[in-house]
Amino acid sequence: MATKSFIDLSISIENGVKSDPDRYLPKIDYVSHKDSSQDLVDFFPGVSPDDMFNGEAWALENVSLTTHNGTHLDAPYHYGSQMRDGSPTMTIDEVPLDWCFRPAIKLDFRSKPDGYIVTADDIEGELDRIGHKLSPFEIVLMNTGAGNIFGREEYVNSGCGFGRAATLYLLERGVKVTGTDAWSWDAPFVHTARRYASTKNASIIWEGHKAGLDIPYCHLEKLHNLHTLPDKGFMVSCFPTKIKGGSAGWTRAVAIINAD
Repeated sequence: MATKSFIDLSISIENGVKSDPDRYLPKIDYVSHKDSSQDLVDFFPGVSPDDMFNGEAWALENVSLTTHNGTHLDAPYHYGSQMRDGSPTMTIDEVPLDWCFRPAIKLDFRSKPDGYIVTADDIEGELDRIGHKLSPFEIVLMNTGAGNIFGREEYVNSGCGFGRAATLYLLERGVKVTGTDAWSWDAPFVHTARRYASTKNASIIWEGHKAGLDIPYCHLEKLHNLHTLPDKGFMVSCFPTKIKGGSAGWTRAVAIINAD
């Protein structure tokens, strides 16, 4: 029987880590076993914390998050309220579960500079390099190198992005889930803002995301440890938290590799 190895592709949600723009940073309030002693008494009248082992009740955490903190799966609803054909976009609780546990490949774009827009030709070139033909529902992960500096000030502005043509190249071949180690599937906002300032062409803003309004898809953002993965021959599990009407759901994304 083949053994399996598991590679955690997810970042931790933490206080004080530059994981997002400042306005979107998560906040965790830790309630210790001692802090909750009054809750213990309220639930069980007559008991004293001293009656419990070590005088402790329970630990818990109050967390303030957006659904896009941490490693998460974006639903089409994140990109807009309607598909281009006028139909409603899919929310995260509507994403088919069979999209989220599939064979996967990894493409390497670490040589591309920050802000570069990956093209369909670039995707084809990487597929040729690893000798792979895409199959419907395969999960395609992109290693931009941004994951190597996660937590540093420059993380949010790092990594290449995936343009409309590159995204549609994948979607037209049946891909439903993609992923990146960068903050966003698209190029970092700071680079797109410079391009927009010179062109005034609004179609370049979030062009990879907005491709999902033509053909619905999900993508993973803020992946980790992509450099440890082989180019192909592994599965990815990325089931999202079920948030009613949500634009995204947190996921403990994991790569599963069969070892002979």
